[in-house]
Formats: sequence, C-alpha cells, structure tokens
Amino acid sequence: MSAPKADPMISTAALAERLGAADLVVIDATWFMPDGLRDARAEHAEQHIPGAVFFDIDEISDAESALPHMLPSPAVFAAHARQMGVNPGSEVVVYDAHGLFSAARVWWTFRAMGHGAVQVLDGGLPAWVAEGRPLEAGERSPAPGGFEARPDAGLVRDLARVRAALAGRGEQLLDARSRARFLGEAPEPRPGLRSGHMPGALNLPFDEVLESGRLLGPAELQLRFAGAGVDLGTPIVTTCGSGVTAAVLALALARLGAWRTAVYDGSWSEWGALDDTPIVTGP
Repeated sequence: MSAPKADPMISTAALAERLGAADLVVIDATWFMPDGLRDARAEHAEQHIPGAVFFDIDEISDAESALPHMLPSPAVFAAHARQMGVNPGSEVVVYDAHGLFSAARVWWTFRAMGHGAVQVLDGGLPAWVAEGRPLEAGERSPAPGGFEARPDAGLVRDLARVRAALAGRGEQLLDARSRARFLGEAPEPRPGLRSGHMPGALNLPFDEVLESGRLLGPAELQLRFAGAGVDLGTPIVTTCGSGVTAAVLALALARLGAWRTAVYDGSWSEWGALDDTPIVTGP
C-alpha cells in the first residue's frame, strides 16, 4: 500500500510545477448528476489539464449492482487504473470541473484500493482556468501502467456494518446530504427512496466544508465538524445519496488528520430503498 500524502489537497501552483513528470498521473474525475444535461466525458474532450486522463465513475463500478457507481472489484479497478497509466509508484492528482465534488470520490476509491499517493486539486478545473493555466483537448491513451489493487477494507462500509454501527458499535454516522433531505422535508432526487435519515446519524451538508469550490482550511473545518456534533476522536463513517459527497466529508476529515474515515458505499440509494431499514424524520 502506497503511503498517503501529508495533505490530501494539492495547489494549482504545485501541480503546474509537476506537470509532465514521469511518475505523475492527472485524472479528470468530473461527474454530473444523471439529469442528461451535461456529458462529463465530452467536456473532458473539449478541455482538460494537459496530460489528464478521464475517470468515468459510472463505468468503473460494480456492473452487477443495481445501486449507482458502487465500488468495482479490485481486479476491475486495477485493469482501468493500468489503462490510465497508473503504476504502484505513481503520484495521482484528481480534479473535477465543479471545483470540488466528484474528485473526492475518486480520491477515496484509489485509497480504498490501496493507493495512498493520491491528492485532490484545490479548486479543481475552475481554479486552473481562472489562473490562465494551460489546457488541451482530445483524449489520451497513455502507456499501460502496472497498478495492482490492495484493497483497504477499513475505508469501506457495507449495509451490515452500518447496521452494527447504529446498534452502538462505536462509530459515528455522518450524513453529507442537505438538511432538508436529512430531515425528510425534501424528496430524494432518485425515485423510489424514502425520505429522512438513519436514527442517531449526524448531518453536515458537504457544501458547508467548501467555499467557492475549495476545501476550507483546518481551523474552519474544525468549527464545522464540531458544530455538527462530530467527535474527531471517535471513528466516523460518512454517507450521502450515492457515495459521492460522502467522500467530500472524508476528504475534509483527512485534512484534519482523520485519515481512516470510512464511506458507506451504498449510502441512501441503498438504505432508503429497503423496507427493513429504520428511518426517522425531523431533527
């Protein structure tokens, strides 16, 4: 397992200095909600950071699961990572076109597959463009890498382990969805899901750890998590609608030193669809 960086984020200036390095793999992890209005791959082909390859969150997933973009098997992930030119010693930098949204999911995925040398670009593509940094078009076909997955099961939670956590097994559940969805006051964007939240779960909407597409600094993050009732000294499992924005909270927690935060992969797409999972509404 490759060692993690001291900071899960990298600045645009630092990335610009590293562009073209043989051990660097830059990944465009842009993903949009499935409303059909924007095509992430097409936008990547129009413009991206020089040398970047595209990571399709929906394609690089468990094709046998009915749930959206669940983690793929280690073998499937490794095959895709090799196609992107990732080697065991590669330094991976992930970004997206939002600023910070889906890149965190791919950051977590690499770590869950045993690759710790991965960072997220602070401010993403918008910051890169705003600073007038170079761009290129088209799609790359890099030389295949030699990546081998070494899954880190401690960073992933499934339904059974979340049930155990709610039964008092010493883990905090932290929900990244909006307060209206958490309280059951707003419908879920995916059809067929009940509204509300898991009993005992805490809530910190993912956008509250961001400002203008950038992750807040450590001092402000401390205040946000404390305000949500989170104890940084107790294990944390993050959840959301489908496992994307839960990774944003995991990224923010890593910046505070909580590198072992786990993500509930099925998230509300799984929990809210079942008949026997407890759900509460209101505060």
